[in-house]
Amino acid sequence: MARTSLRTVDVEQAMEAIKVAFYTNRLDVLATPERFGAAFEVLELGGITVGDLRCGADVRVSCGELGTYHVNIPVGAPMSWHQGSRAEVTTTPGRAALFQPVGATVVDHWAGAGQILALKVERELLERRVEELTGRTPRTPLVLAPELDLTRGRGRAWSRLVTTLVDDVYETTRLLEHPLVAAPLRDAVLNGLLLATDHRYRDQLERPAGELRPAPVKRAMDAMRECPERPFTTAELAAEARVGVRWLQEAFARYVGMPPMTYLRSVRLERAHAELVAADARVTAVSEVAYRWGFGHLGRFAEQYRAKYGRVPSQTLREPAP
Repeated sequence: MARTSLRTVDVEQAMEAIKVAFYTNRLDVLATPERFGAAFEVLELGGITVGDLRCGADVRVSCGELGTYHVNIPVGAPMSWHQGSRAEVTTTPGRAALFQPVGATVVDHWAGAGQILALKVERELLERRVEELTGRTPRTPLVLAPELDLTRGRGRAWSRLVTTLVDDVYETTRLLEHPLVAAPLRDAVLNGLLLATDHRYRDQLERPAGELRPAPVKRAMDAMRECPERPFTTAELAAEARVGVRWLQEAFARYVGMPPMTYLRSVRLERAHAELVAADARVTAVSEVAYRWGFGHLGRFAEQYRAKYGRVPSQTLREPAP
């Protein structure tokens, strides 16, 4: 996981930071008299790069072909852009601009009064996600719609996930640095983007999976019970089961009565409960047990534990072992 934090009035230094985190670029300041003050906060998260970017002046940014999928969410002011032969588009706050891997890319006007929440997604990662979710290899390239409404429905829900990523960049204790949190959240961002945005594979993602069989479900359950502390994602569990993600989710709903990740949480709670029952409160802390079994947020662990066992973890820890 790589992080970049930059404050500069030097345009060349800002260009280099964008190059390192995102793409080779040319940045031109449009303000007269020239004034510039960039503030960049960037986080790289296993194939996804998220950034909170501000330039403090009206600028134009030319990047050429990106080679990745990219989303820009303007905040506070509109952003004008074009890609390839497409006519210039003005994306206003409350909407997102979506860029394809191919086609020369230019942000024609990025207003200094606003900021951009930027999300770069590696091409292979997103295209492989389509294959994992549909169970089929895409026959034609994935082309995302050029804009996404973030004020309602799935677009609004997805934008909250992106905001969660951005907010964590500023935290001194960053929960996203824990792989048990980072990997599932990354998958949720990918899934949400594919479900919220128009593209040729959207209908396939909405269709129910084919015939369901219990054997793959058992393989996934066995993997979780064997190593519940492992930071599984739904995609990794589907790989263990040797089926697609959508297939596994529907099979779990039918045969287990809950999603795969909910079942995993239940197994982790069982292991944490068993350890708390046997532990000595003089040498063991609830937080140690929670963290060991994959619970990164102590408050939520306590809530989930109480819902399952009718008491808080500290009560179990203080009681003498049977």
